[in-house]
Amino acid sequence: MATLFLVPTPIGNLDDMTFRGVKTLQSADVILAEDTRVSGILLKHFNIETPMQSYHQHNEHKVTERIVKAIQNGQNTALITDAGTPGISDPGFLLVRACVAEGVEIQCLPGATAFVPALVNSGLPNDKFVFEGFLPPKKGRQKRLDALAEEDRSIIFYESPYKVLKTLQQLKEKFGSDRQISVSREISKIYEETIRGSLGEVISRFENHKPKGEFVFVLAGKS
Repeated sequence: MATLFLVPTPIGNLDDMTFRGVKTLQSADVILAEDTRVSGILLKHFNIETPMQSYHQHNEHKVTERIVKAIQNGQNTALITDAGTPGISDPGFLLVRACVAEGVEIQCLPGATAFVPALVNSGLPNDKFVFEGFLPPKKGRQKRLDALAEEDRSIIFYESPYKVLKTLQQLKEKFGSDRQISVSREISKIYEETIRGSLGEVISRFENHKPKGEFVFVLAGKS
């Protein structure tokens, strides 16, 4: 039986790709990619010629069983996403769960993920934290925020540039304008930036500067 390899890919700077990650992708029989066009840029950069197959949120329910059987039949398979570690707000969980159920060996390589540098860089307590990923887009959003009202650990969220102000306003309404927050964007990229302060201060900053890029929020827990 072969192995499923979970290979983190850079969230911006291609130099963050590990030597082990490159070797694993080169030696795999097939690479499962969230978007083959995006991953094609990475593979070309590192001269990786391993064939790719699409594996994303729209087809993972249909193809997971077939992929597990292929691994059982000897096909060493690497899973990558557009950026970061597979399974962290990206496809991966269903395949890992299926492989565990079938006794398929899994190796997850250490590597890039956006929330760790954002947390460490925030200046907020990082010995204990809660990772929330993306909040529900509509249904369940307020319920999720209500559930976090008494959370005393640092809380981490992902957010798109289109919802930054809306989400910050909702956090202000729920946790108060004085609650401290660190907002990091474009981690590891040319325009990387971290803004720290109260929710009120950070909202004022983005009201005057249009949000651009991918964002990570680190919100202080209840004191």
